[in-house]
Amino acid sequence: MQLRELVAYTDRLLAVENFSDYCPNGLQVEGRSEVRTLVGGVTACQSLLDAAVKLGADAVLVHHGYFWKGENPRIIGMKQRRLATLLRHEISLIAYHLPLDAHPELGNNAQLARVLGLTITGTAGGNNRTPGLVLLGEPAQPMSGDAFAAHLAARLGREPLYVPGNDAPIRRLAWCTGGAQSYIEIALNAGADAFLTGEASEQTVHIARENGLHFFAAGHHATERYGIQALGAHLAGPFALNFTFVDIDNPV
Repeated sequence: MQLRELVAYTDRLLAVENFSDYCPNGLQVEGRSEVRTLVGGVTACQSLLDAAVKLGADAVLVHHGYFWKGENPRIIGMKQRRLATLLRHEISLIAYHLPLDAHPELGNNAQLARVLGLTITGTAGGNNRTPGLVLLGEPAQPMSGDAFAAHLAARLGREPLYVPGNDAPIRRLAWCTGGAQSYIEIALNAGADAFLTGEASEQTVHIARENGLHFFAAGHHATERYGIQALGAHLAGPFALNFTFVDIDNPV
């Protein structure tokens, strides 16, 4: 598969033009022109790049790439080492951030629903240009906060941070993967009983307690492992790519 054709197809698939993001989406570092072996991961850290070299990757597909808004633009230290690895081995870096979160089938939010057995009923927080990043839905049956926390631990392999909102069961759930704790008020305005994301901030706890909202922080990495896996598998089929997902452990 030609690199440019692969990136163009994925850009269209994820509708990157609909998003105002914190980083460039699509091709971030250009390597060899043809892609046969694709390695996926959550973040383009050095450990993932080293694994990609060992696997003979032509390209690396990630959710968290490089060149974030506001970062130091100098190519020094850790950034130099990472880019040197890609350039030395002619490996391309392809990254999709918010477009991968939001895709209705392959996205992190939709794939987390699949893993947790949630029924999606709608979205919240969007506007005329950007799709809503918060999904709304229901568990298979009403669950207590403690039961849902145990469910998260069993399905994600990580104990979540759980802030009880009240004693009522969870019937209506809002969620957004990763570092979306600031969206808690979107969940409240949507009438959710609980909000699930990856991380928590100090003020998140107070917002949840004072509004009677169950809150769960199940891990930024743990909640965002599934979109890249789904996207890579989707690309591998029609384009005859050899796709491997490498899960670099991260406790956050």
